[in-house]
Amino acid sequence: MVSTGEGRAGESPAWATEPVRVVDHDPAWALRATQFADEIRGLFLESLASDVLHVGSTAVPYLRAKPIIDLQAVSEHPATAVAAVRDAAAAAGWVFVPRELDQRPWRWLLVRIDADARSRLAHLHLMPPGQDRWRDQLLFRDRLRSNPELRAEYGAVKQQAAADHAGDREAYGRAKQDFVLRVVAAG
Repeated sequence: MVSTGEGRAGESPAWATEPVRVVDHDPAWALRATQFADEIRGLFLESLASDVLHVGSTAVPYLRAKPIIDLQAVSEHPATAVAAVRDAAAAAGWVFVPRELDQRPWRWLLVRIDADARSRLAHLHLMPPGQDRWRDQLLFRDRLRSNPELRAEYGAVKQQAAADHAGDREAYGRAKQDFVLRVVAAG
């Protein structure tokens, strides 16, 4: 069994506070995404209303990224689905992030952690049907895949954000937000 790395009361686990690190693209990320997607399908069985898709920067060839695989899937009843698999997911290394901590109303977040509970390996963004975020994440990924100039610009934005906010994942995300919104809004 993988430890969740939970510390004493009020203490965040190590994987939740690991520094932001952006690395060169690794072609092996595609295979790891497939393996993690298989794990998710095995855990959730009939609870998914979509395939498990590889999104985020690791899904974009040649793009520097945090070495964390982002996956997304749809469930008609995400809260029920997560509750049903929580113990089996934890045994497989998937930790549910409570919604009040995640503070993203559009998803239920599960994090796949390493055996030492020190690092994140993957995220599952589980969403109910009809979320704009589902479409936006795919649109952003596909625009970066098809446009080398956008991909290079985003790589520079990510590198600067990581340098400026290595110890603050939320600030890192905010530093990229204008770029992401611009790419998604482009017609």
